[in-house]
Amino acid sequence: MSVTRGAGADVENPPLHTNWANSMNAIKKVRMYMQKNPTSREAKVLGRLAAALAEEQTFPLAELYSLDLDAFDLALELMADWRLDRYYSARLKLLDTILAEVVPELAADDATPPATRA
Repeated sequence: MSVTRGAGADVENPPLHTNWANSMNAIKKVRMYMQKNPTSREAKVLGRLAAALAEEQTFPLAELYSLDLDAFDLALELMADWRLDRYYSARLKLLDTILAEVVPELAADDATPPATRA
């Protein structure tokens, strides 16, 4: 599968970075990588990246460029999963707000007798 990036990228249908049906999520892959290579520089960088994402802290991009290709790809997958999780989290917060604030107002409007409605 080829991925087009830049000016010619398909904005409406962005490429999926993983096959969600057949893959474990990236954080599990990072954990397994770190368990297999606990003392490697790559494992330490991936651990710092995961911690920075979880704590919403900055992370020096230069550290990513120092990774070997497999670890670099894993770091990109981790960031893609994190971004997707944040997107869904924001959507759930919006839904919670709607359910907590808007729906009760609509129910109250429906319960008001027609003669008293403005």
